[in-house]
Amino acid sequence: MGSGKSVVGALVAYRARAPFLDLDFMIENEAAMRIHEIFARRGEAAFRSLESRLLPEALQSGGVAALGGGTVMDDANWLLIRQRSIPVYLELSFETIWERIGRSENRPLVAGRLRSDVADLFERRRPRYEEATHRVDADRSPDEIATDLLALWPG
Repeated sequence: MGSGKSVVGALVAYRARAPFLDLDFMIENEAAMRIHEIFARRGEAAFRSLESRLLPEALQSGGVAALGGGTVMDDANWLLIRQRSIPVYLELSFETIWERIGRSENRPLVAGRLRSDVADLFERRRPRYEEATHRVDADRSPDEIATDLLALWPG
């Protein structure tokens, strides 16, 4: 959350002339509601189910996908991601992430939660993120990050 996946992913896709798929947007389109509404009305389990169902479509060959921060926590999702893509961790300190998202009311895993609870979530997820094929310092401009990611682009 808050690493810049959507902005940077769109930039990389544009420069690479590749499709860009944002899994969160795909989920919102499928459910016809915003993510925070899905969590409120249907719960996290329903959101995760939609996420897993739409993930194969987001990982289309030759495209750039921005995946939600929790997508990789499901082992089957992580296996699929590693089989069909080159996973990249946009690495940021928790302090920077908190500065970006700490007051967000539209992020259901942040809204109304204590900083320490969100930090715990980040720490639980980080070992999986660190398994990504590449780690890129995301504490820079989206343009700089996209330039680094394009250097990793196959072809």
